[in-house]
Amino acid sequence: MGKEDAKAARAGGPTPIAGIEPALAKKLAKIGIYTRFDLILHLPLRYEDETRITPLTEVIDGQATQIEVTVVSTEVAYRPRRQLICRVEDNTGNAVLRFLNFYPSQQKAYAKGARLRVFGEPRTGFFGAEMVHPRVRVLREDTPLPNALTPVYPTTAGLTQFQLRTLIEKTLKSESLSETLPDAIRAAHQLIPFAEAIDALHHPTPDIDADELVERHHPAWRRVKFDELLAQQLSMRVHHRARQALTAPPLAPRRTLVGKFSKLLPFKLTGAQQRAWQEIGADLGRGHPMNRLLQGDVGSGKTVIAALAALRAVENNFQAVFMAPTELLAEQHYRKLTDWLTPLEVPMAWLSGSQKKAERRQSAKAIAAGDIAIAVGTHALFQDGVEFARLGLVIVDEQHRFGVRQRLALRDKGTQQDGKEPHILTMSATPIPRTLAMSYFADLDVSVIDELPPGRTPIITKLIAASRRDEVMQHVHDACTAGGQAYWVCPLIEESETLDLQTAIDTHLALAAALPTLRVGLVHGRLPAQEKAAVMAEFASGQLHLLVATTVIEVGVDVPNASLMVIEHAERFGLAQLHQLRGRVGRGAAQSVCVLLYQHPLSVDARARLRVIYEHTDGFVIAAEDLRLRGPGELLGSRQSGVPLLRFADLATDANLLASARNVSDQMVDDMPAWATRHIERWAGGRGELLKA
Repeated sequence: MGKEDAKAARAGGPTPIAGIEPALAKKLAKIGIYTRFDLILHLPLRYEDETRITPLTEVIDGQATQIEVTVVSTEVAYRPRRQLICRVEDNTGNAVLRFLNFYPSQQKAYAKGARLRVFGEPRTGFFGAEMVHPRVRVLREDTPLPNALTPVYPTTAGLTQFQLRTLIEKTLKSESLSETLPDAIRAAHQLIPFAEAIDALHHPTPDIDADELVERHHPAWRRVKFDELLAQQLSMRVHHRARQALTAPPLAPRRTLVGKFSKLLPFKLTGAQQRAWQEIGADLGRGHPMNRLLQGDVGSGKTVIAALAALRAVENNFQAVFMAPTELLAEQHYRKLTDWLTPLEVPMAWLSGSQKKAERRQSAKAIAAGDIAIAVGTHALFQDGVEFARLGLVIVDEQHRFGVRQRLALRDKGTQQDGKEPHILTMSATPIPRTLAMSYFADLDVSVIDELPPGRTPIITKLIAASRRDEVMQHVHDACTAGGQAYWVCPLIEESETLDLQTAIDTHLALAAALPTLRVGLVHGRLPAQEKAAVMAEFASGQLHLLVATTVIEVGVDVPNASLMVIEHAERFGLAQLHQLRGRVGRGAAQSVCVLLYQHPLSVDARARLRVIYEHTDGFVIAAEDLRLRGPGELLGSRQSGVPLLRFADLATDANLLASARNVSDQMVDDMPAWATRHIERWAGGRGELLKA
C-alpha cells in the first residue's frame, strides 16, 4: 500500500448528525437525511437570484424578482377578506405587497418609512404591480447583498428552507470534503475536485448559468453523478471479488441425470439456450459460488435451463431449491418439473403457505432428512422450520419480486457446516436494458436467451377503444367457437370508488351472460389456492373456453391452445406487465392476437406506453423504452431490491458516464483498494450489505 492509499484508508465514512432535536431528526429522515454527508448531498432543486436589485419599472410580470423599496403606507383591509396591504416605492415607481395571512409583528415591522428588501413574483393588479406573500427582509444600515444564488431545497411539511440552509451551511463549514479520487483519475475523466463541485451546487455565483445547474449539465453535476455511479460500481465489484474468494461445492458434469433428461426432451434446445447452459454449467463446476442471472424474453425457455442446473446438483448428491414469487407461478414450475423429471425418478417436494400445516411439516421433514432432491415453492421455503440437508443450488424466478432479505435468508439456509455456500441462479422474464444491467446488476454474471423456440408465430397486437367492446366480444365468441381459447384480463378484483375500472368479478358475470354458449371461468389472487388451481386446470385441459383473470396470470401460465387475449383498461398497465401478459398467448402454432382495450381520454404517458407495446414485440426494446419513460424503479422492483436507486445520475442520459465509472471501478479495486474503500464508505454508508445481495 502506497502513501496515497494509506492516507485514504485513514479517512472515515459518513458521520451522523449530532446535536439536533428528535422532532427535527424525524423530519429530516422523511427526506432521506440521516448523516452529515446526506446533508451535504441534499442538493437544491432550483435557485433564486437575490444578488441583484431590480428597479420597479423593470420588473417582469410572473418572473421572480428582488426589489428594494420604502414603505409608503400599511393598512389592514377586511374586504374581500382580512389582509395586510403595504404600499411601497423606489425611485422609479411603486407597487403593492399583499399578505393574506400575517402576524401583528409583520404589521409593526412594515410601518411607514421602513426599508424592505422583497423577493417574489410580481403580478399586474388593480393598483399596478403587486406581490402576494413575498419573502421580506427589513433592512438595517448595511445589509449587503449575497454573492451567490440562493438555493431552494427539497423539503417536507414543517421543515423550512431557513432550517435546511442553516443546517447545510453549518455542515459544509465543519465537514472535510477531502478527495476520494486520485488526481490521475480526475484528470483522465475531466472531473473537477469534489469540494469545488459541492460548493458550486450549494453556492453558485451569479455568472453561472442557472439553467445548466437545474438541468444537471454543469461540471459540478458531472462530478457528483460520476461519484455516485462509481460508488455503486465499486460496491458491486468488491462483492463480486469477495464472492470469488468464497467456496462452494463444485458440481461437476456426471452425464447421468442431465444426459438422460436431454434425451427425454421432446424438443431441441435453441442455440441461445445451449449457450446459456454452457455458461451456467461452467460456473457450477467451479469451487466458488455461482451468482448468475438468466434473462430471456417471455416464452424463451428459461425453465428447461433451470431444470438442467437442478439436475446437475442432484447428480452430484446435492439438493436444489426452486423458488417463485407467486403460488400460481411456483405451482406451474412444479407441474412442469414433475412431468419432465418423473421418468428419472427424482424425488420432489412442494412447499407453499397455503398448504395445511401437517403437509408442510411432512415436506420440511423430508427435505431436512435429504430424502427430497428438488424442492419447489414460494417464500415458504425460507421460513423457520425449513432446513436443507445438502443444498447445492438455489434457483429464484422473477427475482426482482422478492425482498433482498428474503433472498439472503434462502441463500443462508444452504451454507454448509464446512462454510461452503450454495450456487445461485436467478431468472427474469423482464429483459434488462444494457445500462441497467451495467448499473444495478454489475455484481452478477449474466446469461441471455435472446432467441425464441422454433414454431412460435408472432403475436398480433391491436389497439381498440372501449366503445367497440361489443365487436371484441363477438371476436372472442368466434375464436372460441372455432376451437380456440381466450383470456380476458382486468386490473381490479372489486369495485373501486376512486378508479372507474371494469372489475374481474363484474366482467365475468357480464361475459357469461353475453356469451351463453361459452364456458367462462374466473381466477384472481383472492381465490383459495385449491379453487384457483382447479380453475386453471380446467382452462389448461380445454374445459373452459374463456378465462377472466386479474394479473395473477401475468407469469407462469402456459396454455398453448389459448391464442387470444383481451386486456381491459390497458392504459392502466405498465409496459412490463403488458408485455408479460401478452406473452401468455402465442405459445402454440396458431396465430395469436392480443387486444388492448383502452378508455378515452388517454394521458400523454399512457399514449406513449400503448404506442411502444403496439409497435414492438422484442422484450429488450420494450424494456429499454420502459427505462426511458419511467426510470429504473419498475424494472428493479426498487422498494424491495435492496439496491438504492440513483439519486443524481440518469441511466437514460448518463450512459457514457456509467461506462467510465465501470472502467474506473476495476482500476481502483485492483490498484487502489484504500481509495475504493474510502469512496464506498462515503457514498454507501451502512447500506453495504444490501448492496451485496
